[in-house]
Amino acid sequence: MSSRGRASTAISGIAATACIVLAAASVLAVVVVYSVGIRPAQALPSYARQTGQQCAACHNGFPELTPYGRQFKLNGYVWSGGTWNLPPIAVELLSPTFTNVRKGMAGGLAPGFGFNNDFAFTGSLFYGGKIFDSLGAFAQVRYDNVPNTIHWDNIDIRHATRSELFGREAVFGVSANNNPTVSDVWNSTPAFGYPYIASELAPVPGAMTLIEGTFAQRVIGLNPYIYWNRLVYAEVGGYRTLSPRTDTTLGIEPEGTSAFQGIAPYWRFAIEPAWGRNTWEFGTFGLATNLIPERITGSGTDHLTDVGVDTQYEFLGERDSFSVQARFITENQNLGASQALGLSSNSHNLLRTWRVKGTYYYNQTIGLTAGYFHVDGSGDPLLYGPISAVNSPNSAGWTLELNYIPFNYGGPDFWPWLNVKFGLQYVHYNKFDGASTNYNGAGRNAGDNNTIFAYAWFDF
Repeated sequence: MSSRGRASTAISGIAATACIVLAAASVLAVVVVYSVGIRPAQALPSYARQTGQQCAACHNGFPELTPYGRQFKLNGYVWSGGTWNLPPIAVELLSPTFTNVRKGMAGGLAPGFGFNNDFAFTGSLFYGGKIFDSLGAFAQVRYDNVPNTIHWDNIDIRHATRSELFGREAVFGVSANNNPTVSDVWNSTPAFGYPYIASELAPVPGAMTLIEGTFAQRVIGLNPYIYWNRLVYAEVGGYRTLSPRTDTTLGIEPEGTSAFQGIAPYWRFAIEPAWGRNTWEFGTFGLATNLIPERITGSGTDHLTDVGVDTQYEFLGERDSFSVQARFITENQNLGASQALGLSSNSHNLLRTWRVKGTYYYNQTIGLTAGYFHVDGSGDPLLYGPISAVNSPNSAGWTLELNYIPFNYGGPDFWPWLNVKFGLQYVHYNKFDGASTNYNGAGRNAGDNNTIFAYAWFDF
């Protein structure tokens, strides 16, 4: 058999394995539903029990939010209407997940895992819902099988009140959270942007901006906001990094991390016109900080400013739904301290990232997503040399994903708040860490990191 034939056979076998995983899980779900009966489904489990709403009321193929879901979050997670009076606790399981990369990794995809074709799982415990009349929370503690750790995850505690401003409805609120953009209600910003789930085992590009998760769960912030006339949104706040000891206590690895000097200001402004079944948001967001590189004092600070622009269009029909999200982020890096410490060759760099994706759902059950991502910026031998043979952060590629959500309009009698999402995702790299071929100087090509990722996502 030719090398091309062997490759084709291998790819077919891998795809078959992924499909078998999803098919088995899907069949199990269908058997459960038809054996125990169906009743109207609810939304995210603890929120669903609190509000009495269907999942599709809050989510366009969860976790993407609908206008009602955005309103629920902005109003502090406190809306009621359900009959459940117990604490708003929910559980999430991502089990199983299956990862295949086109070319395996010597030594395993991660410590304790095999060369390729690996299974993994994660589990989370949530407090999601009302605390008091105007105070609510989204709070997550997570177990990660890949690093084998228990750690806090996204936290968003909100106080919100409804009032009027200039004769129009207004919501005034404040969010205490641990991840810049986690307070946002559109899925075009990083914290809840696409991809909503990705393999923790597959190689990923090494460069990203600060606001794209670099300090997720490593900071604490307080952000006041206003939402006026169901049209205009404004949020301004600040973040402070946690100490290494606090990181360790909360299950976050502090080694090699940098720190903000003082408070890092954060801003978010957006406008969202609505007509018929359509909404269209466009806005800006950003973060600025004086950064102590690797927490090494005595050489001053770097200054980094992230400025993002984003847009989201959403159409929610009775049968068909369609959404598009896009964002562009530019990061201006003044690296005087890093250069003095030998961490950067340049005193000034630029880093730019952009993403766009479109999703179609049929009857809020079968979904198809296509996305494109791109990273580019200044070459820097000291900053990017450890990950790139050409000292470059540049990466680009495509994502395709197929989803099946069986319980958006119905759930089993034994647990009517169960929600399940099955996914098959393919990631294709045109460029990886600066090059299409031999990007690491050891013969590995961008296409060697192409990934097939299959998952079953359970919330209950």
